[in-house]
Amino acid sequence: MGFLVDPLERTGYVERVPDPADGRARLVRIAERGARSVEASRGIVAQVEAEWTAHLGPRRMEQLRGILGDLREITDPWR
Repeated sequence: MGFLVDPLERTGYVERVPDPADGRARLVRIAERGARSVEASRGIVAQVEAEWTAHLGPRRMEQLRGILGDLREITDPWR
């Protein structure tokens, strides 16, 4: 996991903090910059979903969400 977290930590999106339950471990949490990015992405995602819903209609958009969820089940290595 370090190779995934290291660049995010270097660029300020996450931070490592001591794990209060295990003195040997460190927890990774979203830093202030990461939280701002998450908030900004929510607006963009909402805009894209609204455009797609306008194009597909609510029923087909719901089908698309279901299909994408199904694909995630077979492609997500962390499921």
